[in-house]
Amino acid sequence: MTPNSIKIKGAREHNLKNIDVEIPRNKLVVFTGLSGSGKSSLAFDTIYAEGQRRYVESLSSYARQFLGQMDKPDVDSIEGLSPAISIDQKTTSKNPRSTVGTVTEIYDYLRLLYARIGIPHCPICGREIKQQTIDQIVDKVMELETGTKIQVLAPVVRARKGEHVKEFESARKSGFVRVRVDGIIYDLSEEIKLEKNKKHNIEIVVDRLVIKPEIQGRLTDSIETASGLSGGLVIIDVVGGDEILFSQNYACPEHGVSIEELEPRIFSFNNPYGACPKCSGLGVFMRIDPDLIIPDKNLSIREGAIKGSGWNMGESFSIAQMYYEGLAKHYGFSLDTPVKDLPKKVIDVILYGTNGEEIKIERKSDFGSGTYYTAFEGVIGNLERRYKETSSDWMREEIESYMSAEKCPECGGARLKKEVLAVTVGGMNINDFCHLSVTDALKFIEGLKLTKKEELIANRILKEIKSRLGFLKNVGLEYLTLARSASTLSGGESQRIRLATQIGSSLTGVVYILDEPSIGLHQRDNDKLLATLKNLRDIGNTLIVVEHDEDTMYAADWIVDIGPGAGIHGGKVVCAGTAEDIKKCPDSITGQYLSGVKKIEVPKHRRKGNGKSLVIRGARENNLKGIDVTIPLGEFVCVTGVSGSGKSSLVNEILYKSLAVQLNGAKGKAGAHDCIEGVEYLDKVINIDQSPIGRTPRSNPATYTGVFSDIRAIFATTQDARMRGYNAGRFSFNVKGGRCEACQGDGIIKIEMHFLPDIYVPCDVCKGKRYNRETLEVKYKGKNISDILDMTVEEAMEFFESVPKIHRKLKTLCDVGLSYIKVGQPATTLSGGEAQRVKLAAELSKRPTGKTIYILDEPTTGLHAADVHKLIDVLQKLVDAGNTVVVIEHNLDVIKTADYIIDLGPEGGDRGGTVVVCGTPEKVAKCEQSYTGKYLKKYLN
Repeated sequence: MTPNSIKIKGAREHNLKNIDVEIPRNKLVVFTGLSGSGKSSLAFDTIYAEGQRRYVESLSSYARQFLGQMDKPDVDSIEGLSPAISIDQKTTSKNPRSTVGTVTEIYDYLRLLYARIGIPHCPICGREIKQQTIDQIVDKVMELETGTKIQVLAPVVRARKGEHVKEFESARKSGFVRVRVDGIIYDLSEEIKLEKNKKHNIEIVVDRLVIKPEIQGRLTDSIETASGLSGGLVIIDVVGGDEILFSQNYACPEHGVSIEELEPRIFSFNNPYGACPKCSGLGVFMRIDPDLIIPDKNLSIREGAIKGSGWNMGESFSIAQMYYEGLAKHYGFSLDTPVKDLPKKVIDVILYGTNGEEIKIERKSDFGSGTYYTAFEGVIGNLERRYKETSSDWMREEIESYMSAEKCPECGGARLKKEVLAVTVGGMNINDFCHLSVTDALKFIEGLKLTKKEELIANRILKEIKSRLGFLKNVGLEYLTLARSASTLSGGESQRIRLATQIGSSLTGVVYILDEPSIGLHQRDNDKLLATLKNLRDIGNTLIVVEHDEDTMYAADWIVDIGPGAGIHGGKVVCAGTAEDIKKCPDSITGQYLSGVKKIEVPKHRRKGNGKSLVIRGARENNLKGIDVTIPLGEFVCVTGVSGSGKSSLVNEILYKSLAVQLNGAKGKAGAHDCIEGVEYLDKVINIDQSPIGRTPRSNPATYTGVFSDIRAIFATTQDARMRGYNAGRFSFNVKGGRCEACQGDGIIKIEMHFLPDIYVPCDVCKGKRYNRETLEVKYKGKNISDILDMTVEEAMEFFESVPKIHRKLKTLCDVGLSYIKVGQPATTLSGGEAQRVKLAAELSKRPTGKTIYILDEPTTGLHAADVHKLIDVLQKLVDAGNTVVVIEHNLDVIKTADYIIDLGPEGGDRGGTVVVCGTPEKVAKCEQSYTGKYLKKYLN
């Protein structure tokens, strides 16, 4: 009998306190608790790791070397565990060839569909191309009226220049008597002279017949002969009527464009048989972008309008300056004129060169001067040449920063050969189908009108495509297109795509472990997701969902609340049971928020801002419909709307990128829009996202927030350090001197194992302390530098209470809810939410200018209600200092505390991209057209 539960005994992974827990099987189970309490350690690092390890260990050692190995988790025993599948948020493919269609495998079925029932057309004239056998051609000709006179012609030359003497000679030798040249019949016994430079059509007259039943045999032989002469083409010329052209190949009889036999592989842009030869199936080229070379056209060349490695108008005597001055004299323009006022010809010369025309260059340098004449290759020409020739990775990266993707001119971004794009099903080619939203694709498939034969062939393929598109719709992704690149998906979207793929595989008896699947989902779409999860449970699977969402908790069969606090204060099972059981548990912080004992209050007053505003004009990136959006400054602004409504396009692609270029001097190209008014009221823009604060274990909260420099300075002032002559650099683990050289300051050494995962062991010399013995002998208040890095933020704050500068920075980490992390905790072990809050703390510790705009994309990701409470307080502090905070958010607790809401929609994808309503939360709640408003009402009452 299958056990009824999964029994975990003695789980000690990370901060788990040797816990025992029992989880019912074939149920929807939610793991919840404060951020950092140990939920992921139990779900992913214990249950999933053990399920995966057991599966991998059942394979041969040869197979194991190709699979990612997993350590045995620190747990005494797990009973009743089935094979586990993890659906987390960190596995979005960065491969440019990966699309929604390929990830969900829908594209594989589409390729099969088009190969089996696709109708090829000529890519030039659009005529349908049919492959016909000799028998089919004969049957078609025999359908002509009895007594019709016909000629069977073999088109041996089609629109080719030349005298074609060889073709006539060959026809004579083969015994043919007549030939038709450019529509005129000639006798082959006479000499035929053609104009060499004109295009000609030559058809050999194979036979002349009158249609009657007894000619079928002779007709077959004649058609076979004609087909053999012309490579599969036959013309039947009806005397006094039309001509009929037949082809034995998939080739246009008119233009001769041939398509090889339809196979699934020719519809793949990842296969040389189908991929566009110019872009190799990528659809785009990386090219130097003129808008990145001249980002601000209001500046003159002398003021530095032209960017690009080595082409900035810098110090005197620079090569760039000599070229610019030479061009200015030769073409008669001033280097002080704003670029926008220069003639187009001048800008073209500067960017693309003088096209071989030489200009006079006056060389000036400290070593002498002189004059010479040379052609100018142009800034873009120079950068492209250097990009191809350089062997320096740094230089390639530098030049790449001035590049952007440009559609392939051959395929127009469609990735496939033009012959392949001429194959249609229901009048639509495979690329056009992939650019439909999931909803429209479903409608198209359901409305397909097929012949009986096509239906017989395509029935099962269409069923698979339909069900997979249905799964995408059910998880709230109906606005996506199959052509969408997988690298542009958010963590939540990619997780739900993989969820839809898993539903499609219909496995049973599996433990699915999901990491916050509700991320990026509007409340409206959350119901669809929950229905999908319940369906997965009902077919016989166990679902363990790490989640903070209230609706998911109420929908769950069982909740395990880990806590009570975070970090060292967590790691215990506070309570396990239904949502009602959790509510009644006095120790559960989750229960207190569910029952309403604790809650995030609606602010009594909404800020009115500073009277100034940013106005985005004509925003039309992705699905935005050329909208104008006003963002009041000095307020807490929330951008909301259903998934796919255009929030990220507006805030991340247009607002942030444009401001980063104008205020921070960043390189990059903003999404399509006309302009942004009001930028002069700001001094900088800061994007606080969830990317890691560092990619190596050397980066940690202390180094990122800058508090480590202050701590090292204090150690350098101690009596011990002064006696030894140590400065602050001695206490850095990144440079030689004070660090342990055996591990180069990492504290751990990586040992590569052949069949097993790499093992990290503490350094033998420093025992994981990172520093050498002499450095560790220097102490401040009885603690050495390694002891400080090993303290939690909470402990360090108490320790440095008498040092205001350090205390203030550590307090900001506590304010954002990170009191439990260690001061020197490696960046690689921080979650996305923790990394984002470390960045917030770093910003909070800086002196406010009151003219900064902060941009956050779903900052509540991975946060418990109690942490959301702290986050809101922190964001409100930033606004109280006069700054502007813009967040993209679906969390209604955050939305209700905003001063101003911009609600986009009304739907996702093509049916989104407009402003539904703007104003205070109270105004949005009254708007009948706003989905956000409908859900917000309940939270405001």
